[in-house]
Amino acid sequence: MKIEIRPEPFNPSSEIQIHQEQMLKSGQFGAMASFVGSMRDFNEGDRVTEMQLEHYPGMTEKHLKEICTEADKNWDLIDILVLHRVGEINIGDPIVLVCVWSAHRAAAFDACRFIMEDLKSKAPFWKQEILENGKRWVEKNTPG
Repeated sequence: MKIEIRPEPFNPSSEIQIHQEQMLKSGQFGAMASFVGSMRDFNEGDRVTEMQLEHYPGMTEKHLKEICTEADKNWDLIDILVLHRVGEINIGDPIVLVCVWSAHRAAAFDACRFIMEDLKSKAPFWKQEILENGKRWVEKNTPG
């Protein structure tokens, strides 16, 4: 299991490949499900030009570990990778990567969605959107 909060941009495909090569043996898994969330240029009917994403160091990582540990208890998983950006996020930048490996697709799909939905609704992250005409804190997440 690998969980990281990063201030710098990352390439989701490269991260998955590197993790797979370094942490998993060939033939060890039959399924891999992943989700990548990226920065879009609109929210609540307004044009967004940038976002500042903040977290509570230590608390955020602990929460993500708890989510992943719960997923691992609920499904027969082989490995989990979660990467999440903080800091200045630009349009099109990947913000979050959740990747789950399992012997079978159902466990991989279900666990990946579980982790992402919990992360999106409960993890201690705060978003400030930079709009064309000001700034605002995001009070709620978009529905899953």
